[in-house]
Amino acid sequence: MIKVKVRLRPIVSKINLPTVLRTTILPGDTIERLFIATQVGEIFYIDNGVIRTFLDIRPRIIKLGTSEPGVSRGGYDERGLLGLAFHPQFTYNGLFYLHFSAAGTQGPGALSEHFKPDQCDPNTLNLRWTNRETQYNHIDTVEEWILQSNSQPQKRRTLLNLRRPFFNHNGVNSLNFSPETGKLVLTTGDGGAGYDPFNLSQDNMEIAGKIIEIDVEKNTNIYNPPVVTRFNELPAPIQETLMVIAKGVRNIPGISFQRFYNQYIKYVGNVGQDLVESIFSFVHYKPIPVTQLIQASLRNTEPDQAGFINFGWRGWEGAFPTSTIGRCAENPALDEKTIAYYDEAIKTSVRRLQPLISYFQKDPRPDKFGGTALTGVQAYMGNGIRDLTGSVVFTDLARADESPVRGVLAYTKVRTDGKLNDLSVIETDYNFGSQSAYYVSLGTNLDQTRLYLGVYSSMKVTDYNQGTVFEIVL
Repeated sequence: MIKVKVRLRPIVSKINLPTVLRTTILPGDTIERLFIATQVGEIFYIDNGVIRTFLDIRPRIIKLGTSEPGVSRGGYDERGLLGLAFHPQFTYNGLFYLHFSAAGTQGPGALSEHFKPDQCDPNTLNLRWTNRETQYNHIDTVEEWILQSNSQPQKRRTLLNLRRPFFNHNGVNSLNFSPETGKLVLTTGDGGAGYDPFNLSQDNMEIAGKIIEIDVEKNTNIYNPPVVTRFNELPAPIQETLMVIAKGVRNIPGISFQRFYNQYIKYVGNVGQDLVESIFSFVHYKPIPVTQLIQASLRNTEPDQAGFINFGWRGWEGAFPTSTIGRCAENPALDEKTIAYYDEAIKTSVRRLQPLISYFQKDPRPDKFGGTALTGVQAYMGNGIRDLTGSVVFTDLARADESPVRGVLAYTKVRTDGKLNDLSVIETDYNFGSQSAYYVSLGTNLDQTRLYLGVYSSMKVTDYNQGTVFEIVL
């Protein structure tokens, strides 16, 4: 693949961790502006080089980076403001949507100890999430807001309240509008803890581990829905607004749509466990209405899954059966890999979608890199960086075993023969000095002709104002 070199042009610096980067046109305006959502709950936009506050919901966000039960210690957190999407007609109707972890909802977590599947202990392979009303970590909410005529945003209604078992794997850049259907697309992670201990991602009734279409044009007249974990717990009017595009999701940095003649290619990144990070692509799909999923569950039958997307998790980690990794007893310097869920890997082997690309967390090849976590996937259709035109650009949080820490920018192409594709690292010119540079988000403008990169110098959300947003240019 062609070696590509780019420059990183700083747009704004000294902000909190940027989770969503996207553009839109404000009502009464004609210029497309860059919006930046931070994990702690701020939303800014850039106005002629000046950063302005659009909305601040920090009081609505759960306390982040604490050492409360069920939370990773040391300031690292995967909760907060996770999704921002503007209605396709935002310029005229002022509607936009938020996904965030709600303040005051901290729970103890679903498990009291670290989870790892053990083939010699069947109990670890068949865990169930019991006592969900008390054994959970927090509640995520999806809300509809409107920008009023006085330019003040106001909440209109809550679409979903989702109880989550653990602090991690909640998705990020989790709200996008489909240009095909006009519906809001919500991407949810499997709930966290590693290895999906309750197999939520493959259970048709579980909201976790899915890609969901929400018809926001349907008014349910329910403005504060109940807190749920399963589709069949939702009121019927809300069930009727939902369709499921895909399951088998581990954790996901959003969905990207690439216009290709009269259709769209969809790209989805699935964050890996211990082996690989994966990007999937598909054009045609047939979503299943939630009402049909519920009916099939009541009859104890499988719904028609023709055209339904399954990414394969937890049986598969990208192109590989999910494995646990331990030290070899006779040589601790070597790793022993054991298939974690052999029976599940068999069951989903045919139904699952093969990834477009899987890249490794350990890769000895000199022109590749060992990844940590996939943080963004975007199609690029611009001519400013001609060697990338029509490519899929992606970011990884940090190159493995590199000091000081550096994120990775890379790209791949779509193949027509169905085979796994290769990747090429994109070289950048920016000098971060001795500071760490985690690549935490990737965004684009409305016609996918510009690319934006969010960088943070710490993985602790409690280390404030260490973020920079760049435009990627030639």
